[in-house]
Amino acid sequence: MAGNVNHEYHILEPDIWPFVASVSALTFTSGLVLYMHEMTSAHLVLGLGIAGLIATFFGWFAKIVKEAERGDHTPIVQLHMRYGMILFIASEVMFFVGWFWSWFDFALFPSELSDVVGGTFPPAAIEYVIDPFSLPLLNTLILLCSGTTVTWAHHSLIHGDREGLKKGLWLTILLGAVFTAIQAYEYAAAPFAFGGNTYSSAFYMATGFHGFHVLVGTIFLIVCLVRTYKGHFTPRQHFGFEAAAWYWHFVDVVWLFLFIVVYIWGGWGAAVH
Repeated sequence: MAGNVNHEYHILEPDIWPFVASVSALTFTSGLVLYMHEMTSAHLVLGLGIAGLIATFFGWFAKIVKEAERGDHTPIVQLHMRYGMILFIASEVMFFVGWFWSWFDFALFPSELSDVVGGTFPPAAIEYVIDPFSLPLLNTLILLCSGTTVTWAHHSLIHGDREGLKKGLWLTILLGAVFTAIQAYEYAAAPFAFGGNTYSSAFYMATGFHGFHVLVGTIFLIVCLVRTYKGHFTPRQHFGFEAAAWYWHFVDVVWLFLFIVVYIWGGWGAAVH
């Protein structure tokens, strides 16, 4: 469908959704600030911001799909979209670099925080850590399997196998949901709570944000599955699915680092629960 326009660039008519997205994001963040200060109007402002963002997701993304179907996503436009997705994932990598940096700082230089952690890592307040070779190992295997299923779906799409695409997406979504459920159970049964010391704070922030990314990636794949049933995507034009697959592989790689650095190395020598 690409190439139905008489130019190769991303030239579109004016649209209201970027403005709605900006106002909604400002309203949402303002609501968060009000909520943190326990102001009475916080819930109203926060709710309006969330509603605006959800409306933006549906409205703006629907327009992008229509642009693709009418031929606005020419090969050059698709290339630029890939560059944009690569830069977005690079920014996400740097986001997690910050959490890993804090983890290494706490773990390698506990003497600098002797008044807080007793000069050891994990801190003396942590009696037990999570056994990395129980639920975390299971979740690692689940995510690795999900990486193979989304790759299967991608190859099926490239070769025109719509049934293989659907099956691969279904399996990836189910594996992502199972991962999230196991992560929630792990948090509920964890031998330490959030906050109070450097270990628990860094642990929950790093793994929690990863869990959020898994949830976002799962929603991303669900949207791709719905679009697949609607007959979208062709072997030559399927950037929406490709972006979802890249994002999912990024989530997989981050988890491997978390499993090795946080679960195994970070709790090495400590008693496990």
